[in-house]
Amino acid sequence: MSAPHPPRGDERPLRVICGPTAAGKSALALRLAEAEGAAILSADSRQLYRGFDIGTAKPTPAERARVPHFGLDLADPMERWTAARWAGDCERWLVEAGALGRAPLIVGGTGFYVRALAAPLFEEPPLDPGARARLAGVLDAMPLAELRRWVEAIDPARAHLQRAQLLRAVEVALLTGERLSSWHRRAARPPRHAVRYLIVDPGPRLGERIAERADAMLAAGWVEEVRRLADWVPAEAPAWNASGYEVLRRHVRGALSLAEARDRLVIDTRQYAKRQRTWLRHQLPPSAVVRVNPDDPDAFAVARAWWRGELDDAQGSLPRRGEEVA
Repeated sequence: MSAPHPPRGDERPLRVICGPTAAGKSALALRLAEAEGAAILSADSRQLYRGFDIGTAKPTPAERARVPHFGLDLADPMERWTAARWAGDCERWLVEAGALGRAPLIVGGTGFYVRALAAPLFEEPPLDPGARARLAGVLDAMPLAELRRWVEAIDPARAHLQRAQLLRAVEVALLTGERLSSWHRRAARPPRHAVRYLIVDPGPRLGERIAERADAMLAAGWVEEVRRLADWVPAEAPAWNASGYEVLRRHVRGALSLAEARDRLVIDTRQYAKRQRTWLRHQLPPSAVVRVNPDDPDAFAVARAWWRGELDDAQGSLPRRGEEVA
């Protein structure tokens, strides 16, 4: 990925807090936004879906009362949101945050959303709705491992991504005859912003955090949320791709005990976190990145120094390549 373009005129680089799931980025971002008078713009591809609250760790009403939030509860569960569409929404939120007299703080773990702010976007090819619906009937029932094998054969550069992106890669390749990665290169548009990143990562303790959060979500009524959603959200809705929801749907259908579902949630989330760490390590320009461990006593001080542009070098560190999430 090329370095971000310099800001235009008096435009300052956008500030983005990102990191693997359950790392603690939302809590640190909320505290920072409250202290600095900022508004939070969500870069989470699942928090935009209405009704999917507990399992996406969506900010609570009390948290939203403390700091203005944008990008939550925008979409019906059947809608698909691309990174390009989110980036367009984000442009509007930047203006709306400014109208409130607040600087924007972008927070989230969806890599393509984060990258869309600084990396070249592309004009997506139009896809025939009928052909897409027929293909979805086949792909939506396909296990993740098999879907990944398809993408390894069709568009290997995208085979490491998550289910929603894998589905998109297959759709575009089969319905246009050209790989999505080729569309990206050929139809790219220039980025609009320079960006500075604060990566929040607790290192080896992330695995423990993931387990703790899974237990907290289950205690907060995540199973009941899934039961309610299953009554009105179609099984093929893109919103179900949010991490953990498919596992709990299997529990609700009686295919897994609650204990089995809980263990599967933890395992799947740890694997997802590893992929996020890999993405962050390789996709963000090191010169624009500061790293912080949220468990360090000086984590908030580092975050405030980052916000104010007082840090030139990366702070803290991500786990080394190959390090396991415990």
